Amino acid sequence: MIRSSRRALAARAAVFVAVALSGVGTSAGAQAPERTAVWSSAPDAPLVADSLYGRSGKLHVRIINKSRPIAIPVLERMFGEDIRGNPGIYAVRDSDERRPLSLISLLPFATKEGGKVGSYRLGFWPAERRTALSGAYENPDGFITVTPENKDMKVSEHFHLRDFVTHDQPTIWPKYVVLREELLDKLELVIAELERTGHPVRHVRVTSGFRTPAYNLLGVGKKGGRARDSRHQFGDAADIMIDNNRDGRMDDLNRDGKSNSKDVRVLLDAVDRIERTYPELVGGVGIYRATRQHGPFAHIDVRGHRARWNRS
Repeated sequence: MIRSSRRALAARAAVFVAVALSGVGTSAGAQAPERTAVWSSAPDAPLVADSLYGRSGKLHVRIINKSRPIAIPVLERMFGEDIRGNPGIYAVRDSDERRPLSLISLLPFATKEGGKVGSYRLGFWPAERRTALSGAYENPDGFITVTPENKDMKVSEHFHLRDFVTHDQPTIWPKYVVLREELLDKLELVIAELERTGHPVRHVRVTSGFRTPAYNLLGVGKKGGRARDSRHQFGDAADIMIDNNRDGRMDDLNRDGKSNSKDVRVLLDAVDRIERTYPELVGGVGIYRATRQHGPFAHIDVRGHRARWNRS
């Protein structure tokens, strides 16, 4: 894995068009009118220091909020002040239609009232009840509004927005998700590393992405259950399995004729190599054995420090 693959992209002097793909959920669950806006890049725009599509080159979204600048300088200059205060999902139209890019402006965390945004139940993050363990456990910056219309949009080459929605409240819309770009980048880099080492990946199943604190709490204290401070609540963790044949079980990655936790170790080895190349994406990896409810899977996160555990 060579970092030089993160080639700089020339900023396009053509017109970029951003179209709001979703309204903004209000405290009553209503939708704001759709917005359309047009920006032009400066003719003398400098080279983009990092790929528009992340470290992996496979992101389809870049996430911003009122307190966080857009990571790409040219996008910050073009879109920052216009989008940051207007939560929504904006499609960026440029000449590369093969890799659509969207900007997501988050609904502020302060929108949550009494554990809910509108009718959608979120619960309370640990830092709302007690002092945060560290900066990594502070309240999220905000939420992505998920609707029936935008749930199928790609957030990266292998993942859709729906993959990270909490598995409850099926009839309530809009829903709200916390998601970090760094997680998407790490997952895509791990997939690329698997493919580089002879493990083709056609389908990745996310068994658990973002979990609302209310949903996470249901599994706390149970055998093999969830951590009270689970990283899933912060949008930087996912439980995944490589499932090319879509049978709901981890593929036989080590080619021993079985699907078990040894296949998850192949994923762990790929994560270790990615973290050595991209230390800013360091985090946790957990190996989980198969049960009656699910096959073996890997937990992957970007918590900011190395953690490993094995429940196989």
